[in-house]
Amino acid sequence: MSHLTHYSTKEQQALVMRVERNHRMVQRLNEKLKSYTHEPKCPKRFEKFYELNKSIQNFKKYDARIMSIIRQRHLDFSDLDQSEVENHIRRFKKLESDFASYLLELDKPL
Repeated sequence: MSHLTHYSTKEQQALVMRVERNHRMVQRLNEKLKSYTHEPKCPKRFEKFYELNKSIQNFKKYDARIMSIIRQRHLDFSDLDQSEVENHIRRFKKLESDFASYLLELDKPL
């Protein structure tokens, strides 16, 4: 396994900033999902809503672990696997895409 210590300090800091930004974005997405303005109105959309909510909760579990390591280590990534961070970023992109498609579905007529 390769570790993030192979990255330069600038690259490490950029990854940390990206993970932290994604962390804040997921918090906002979760708040939006729970707001009444994004409430589904048919069974199919409720299914998508619950899938999306479950995805957010699963993402938050991984996110909490990575954020904990980042906060504890203060940019010392010896315990943080590079592929784990990259997978985390991929999970975020998928979650963001799923959320966008959910919002687009809500705008379509029933």
